[in-house]
Amino acid sequence: MTSVKWKLQGREFLHCNCAYGCPCQFNALPTQGKCHAIGIIEIEDGFHGETRLDGLRIGMIVSWPGAIHEGHGQCVPIVDERATPAQRDALLRIMSGLDTEPGATFFAVFATTFDTVHDPVFSSIDFDMDMDGRTAKVDIPGWIEARGEPIRNPVTGEEHRARINLPNGFEYDTCEAGRGWAETKGPIALSTKDSHAHFTRLHMTESGVVH
Repeated sequence: MTSVKWKLQGREFLHCNCAYGCPCQFNALPTQGKCHAIGIIEIEDGFHGETRLDGLRIGMIVSWPGAIHEGHGQCVPIVDERATPAQRDALLRIMSGLDTEPGATFFAVFATTFDTVHDPVFSSIDFDMDMDGRTAKVDIPGWIEARGEPIRNPVTGEEHRARINLPNGFEYDTCEAGRGWAETKGPIALSTKDSHAHFTRLHMTESGVVH
């Protein structure tokens, strides 16, 4: 048990290189045998100990040469440049899986699979997301440019709606599935096109996802 209490509630957009739906959500191997992803979270209501985190944004660029659980991954953590030193420290501790019960959040799980965590980036994070519309736009200058869209029927072109529900998940309870595109720079340079994305509302604490 950790003695530090924290909470993150807000919106998340995550985009990876897997096929729509992402096999990893079902404990299957990644579509291409490897995993590359970006993720952005906007905190609407959050704290770490006595430090409030409301209104801040965080992001990450992550990559593994195989399935996530096989390890040898790397990560670039990104923190809102508006954060104070205390807020930066709090957010990096949460993102590193510290002050968290083992395996309780995807931050904590991912942290055990990284061989390399690059120096944190402090930057402006331009983020807009419509969960119901399954759209998102991300601009982190010099690091990430990404967007999310709905999946479309290949015959009619109409929007196709699908959800994933993980009652015992360590990231979310229910997400809207979509597709995304991303270009990243820096030590983890990625280019992902028309592959899995999901849009969700996060609610997690040091003990895991609040279902």
